[in-house]
Amino acid sequence: MPERVIAQVMNIGDFADVQLLANQVGNDVLREVLAHAQAGQFNERSWAYWHYRLGMAEVGQVPALPVRRFA
Repeated sequence: MPERVIAQVMNIGDFADVQLLANQVGNDVLREVLAHAQAGQFNERSWAYWHYRLGMAEVGQVPALPVRRFA
């Protein structure tokens, strides 16, 4: 599941990891991973950072983190 690995690097990778990832997969892939993230894949800080970095949110308009729902 490459999307899971990408999300993990986006969430806990250091600056060098993130730069390498972005250069390897491109911003469109990063946007897709973020748009389809599952609950628990991102912490609040990373969630906000990536939304701003990828142009997916305006300042103060970051969407809520995904949450688990039990049926």
